[in-house]
Amino acid sequence: MTSVPGLAALGSAADAVGARVRRARSPYRDAGAAERWSHTPTEALVVTTDDGVDLHVEIDAPESGSRGRRHLAGRAPTVVLVHGFALTMQSWVLQRRALIHEGLRVVSYDQRGHGRSGHPDLASCTVDRLGKDLAQVLAATCGSGPVVLIGHSMGGMSVMSFAGQHPDIVRDRVLAVALVSTSSGGQEVTQLGLGPMVGKVVGSIGPGVLTRLSRHAGPIGLLRKMGKGVQDVVVERWAFDSPVSPALVDLVAEMIFDTSFEVMAAFLPHMDALDLTPSLGALHGVETLVMNGSGDLITPASHSEEILRHVPGAEHVLLEDAGHIIMLEHPGVVTDQLLKLVRRAQRAVVEGVDVSEKPRVRRTIRDMSKKRRGARPRRGRAS
Repeated sequence: MTSVPGLAALGSAADAVGARVRRARSPYRDAGAAERWSHTPTEALVVTTDDGVDLHVEIDAPESGSRGRRHLAGRAPTVVLVHGFALTMQSWVLQRRALIHEGLRVVSYDQRGHGRSGHPDLASCTVDRLGKDLAQVLAATCGSGPVVLIGHSMGGMSVMSFAGQHPDIVRDRVLAVALVSTSSGGQEVTQLGLGPMVGKVVGSIGPGVLTRLSRHAGPIGLLRKMGKGVQDVVVERWAFDSPVSPALVDLVAEMIFDTSFEVMAAFLPHMDALDLTPSLGALHGVETLVMNGSGDLITPASHSEEILRHVPGAEHVLLEDAGHIIMLEHPGVVTDQLLKLVRRAQRAVVEGVDVSEKPRVRRTIRDMSKKRRGARPRRGRAS
């Protein structure tokens, strides 16, 4: 076994390599100041599931005099945001602020074993259970009225699982659904963008490795701090596909490495064998947005195409120069698409449009503002 001093030496060597990467990324520092990630909710509560796990839930009331109210026809829905694997509700912080500014009530929560929610029995770390958790959060926070369900990555799986379990609630109360950087199943989710051969090996040994790592959290924490540059390179590769600030990489790294390795290990095998295709039938007639990044290594565009095959009328947005965590990488574009989804769904209700019969719309979007910010430092380095 590698000793703690050995880990420290390895960390020092790693940091020597990674420090250059952090210096190269320094021109993007102002794009994501750390204070951007804090948020104070209107209300925080605990929802205890029927198997005894305490879920940390936050509710944001719409801002008084919100400028967006005039754009929202009828009763404004509650938007429920569900985060992805090894992340927390903090990954939605920028959308939360924008949505309440537009006159929408927002509910966010940390999924079991993540963030401030309780550590579950590892046998309960399944997508089926996550769908049940979402149902209980809805019951506790959205007793009546329309809802919009938005899930990223594993959170999208939670939404699909819930839809399959409760098609009656979806039919009666779900105004719209957004499935962001997610999958209805497939081994590519656990291949981590390494390709089928290497990914299969990683997927098979990964859970055992993560379980063993959980017994050595102290030395690993030391290595993380001392080899921060390399940690950041790894996080940036799998999270983003365009230049981002060091503060944003730090935010994502903290969410990932604050998640229990045991919980990660418990979820991975279940996701590897997942097939949520039957649940997609419940979304027929529901205004649905499927969004993904062109550079997503975890849930590539092929996974979105599979969802689209089973949801007639769903709109597809492909965001160029975007990785897996697109709501933090390109927050303005993602927020804009979510607001358009809500308004589109409300118009469909008012006008009596059969969503499943409308022609499919596909859009490819490039965040030009981010392109302009990234071009200036690159030109400087070239000169």
